[in-house]
Formats: sequence, structure tokens, C-alpha cells
Amino acid sequence: MRKQHGSPSSLGVAGQEHGGPDPASAGELAPSAGAAGSNTLSGLEDRLLAVRAGEGDDEAFAVLVLRHSALLLALARHLLGSPEDAEDAVQDAFLSAWRRLPEFRGDATFRTWMYRIVTNRCLNILRSRSRDLPLDTVPEPTTASTGAAPERAAESDAATVALVQALGELSPDQRACWVLRELHGLRYKEISPLVGASEQTVRGRLFRARRILMKEMGPWR
Repeated sequence: MRKQHGSPSSLGVAGQEHGGPDPASAGELAPSAGAAGSNTLSGLEDRLLAVRAGEGDDEAFAVLVLRHSALLLALARHLLGSPEDAEDAVQDAFLSAWRRLPEFRGDATFRTWMYRIVTNRCLNILRSRSRDLPLDTVPEPTTASTGAAPERAAESDAATVALVQALGELSPDQRACWVLRELHGLRYKEISPLVGASEQTVRGRLFRARRILMKEMGPWR
């Protein structure tokens, strides 16, 4: 008998933007899987886990959350800037995915499906707020090394502020296309369904975004 598909008992989001998620915190996104069940399920591919989760298997969903939460949190952080907003967006995205899993047919990969849900959620947030982001909520660049000379570090910090301000000049759609292309390495045909636009439109948004960023970042080129 098919298990009734409800919603996870706990869905608090926490994780790391880079590297793997913290199992102790990322596991809060879904009901905790038992050790034996988790070890067994961890070897399954996403498609099979999604099918099982769609049938009400909480442990399968927990494995999917642990597997993808860090990457999705990084995407949301790059789009929204604020870690708190990013966590809320990913939490909402996983809740939405949980409810819609019976509809998942595997036409796209589970990761792509989640990328689309998170991107749409972030775009809605960006469109509903001012484009001017506080300086303490921008994506942190990784160009400067911890052993850089003080003058190099200061220059990098100034460039970071300039990048933050430049990103604030982009529209939400331009920002999404730029982040997905430049920070997450997606191809045009992969970005297109995520933002609900044709490849030609994606190229146009990227062209305009790059032109704006080049102009704003001119002193740092």
C-alpha cells in the first residue's frame, strides 16, 4: 500500500556554501534516516530516491536533502546575498519539492529540478525587494588567499565592495543568468528552462549583465 505523502516533520535549513553539507544540520531538512537505512539508500541514484520519496519514503528524501543542500544553498546565497534569505529559500524549495515529488517523472535530473525550484523562489524574492543589497550580504569572492599581503588583501576587499555594488545594478533576471553561468558553470541550454526563457533571451541577458559589470568594474580590470 502506498504511504500517504504528507510533509517532513522538520525542515530547518543549515549548511555550508562550499564543500559538503554538515550532516547534523542539513539532516534537519527531512526526517532523520536510520543508520542502516541511510547506508543502504546512499548508494542509490537520485532518480530512484526521488521515486521512493514520492511514494512517501522519508529516509529517501533525507538522503536527497543531504546530497544536494550544500549546492542549493550556494546557489541561493549567490542569488540573494543574505545567508538567512538563502536558507529560507532552500527550505521553501525542499518543502515544495516534497509536496510535488509524486509529480516528478525524471524528465530532468533531480538536481536540475531543484535548481529550477530554488531559482524561481529566489527570483520571486529579488523581484519583491529593492535591488540595493546591504554590503554585508553579498556573495563572498574567493580570489584572495589567506596568505596574501595586506595591500593585496585590502585591494581585494575593495574589489569585493565594487562587485557587490555592480551586482546591485543588474535586474533579477540578469543576475540569475549571470550567477548560473559564471558562478555555477551552467550552459545556455541548461539555464534556459531554469529561468523560463529561450536560449536567445538568456544570451541577451548575459550580454547586458556582462556589459554592466564591465562598466562598473572598470577600475578593477
